[in-house]
Amino acid sequence: MAIQDIRLFGDPVLTSRASEVTTFDKELRNLVADLLDTMNDAPGAGLAAPQIGVPLRVFTWNVDDFEGHLVNPVLHLSEDIQDGEEGCLSFPGLSYPTRRALGAVAKGFNMYGDPIVVEGTELLARALQHETDHLDGVVFIDRLTPEERKNAMREIRESEWFGLAEELGSPLTIKVSPHNTFGLGI
Repeated sequence: MAIQDIRLFGDPVLTSRASEVTTFDKELRNLVADLLDTMNDAPGAGLAAPQIGVPLRVFTWNVDDFEGHLVNPVLHLSEDIQDGEEGCLSFPGLSYPTRRALGAVAKGFNMYGDPIVVEGTELLARALQHETDHLDGVVFIDRLTPEERKNAMREIRESEWFGLAEELGSPLTIKVSPHNTFGLGI
């Protein structure tokens, strides 16, 4: 449909819990198309609706040529852990080692309201967790150790894009996850 602007860290929509989707209509299908177009143009491995300013529980992914979307996801995580570099389209150029579950099973719906289950390990599991975090108002730096978060914040403050959200009228908001991180973050 259309490539949308990606919201940057500091925009309050990124730290607010998104609302459940209750209507599976053409508007939702257009949102999924916009997410896919924007994600693939960026390019990224995933994109959540709040990242384009839409506070709904919808995200897309494209990992190893496996592309899809999920509405109203619920995650079940493996006990096995992976460590790996993680970045985010809302944090241009920023990448830090981030602990995540090695495997994830995501249950939810497609854009037509049909139930679906997506199972993934490694990068797909990481993408499913990362994007579901966005729907809960959690950004990946919330998952870093205090020392890594301090380094990330310094790198953010020194970036060219830092403060753009404030300049556009959104105050900088930094939030630590209020949700159970299952031992995968602070």
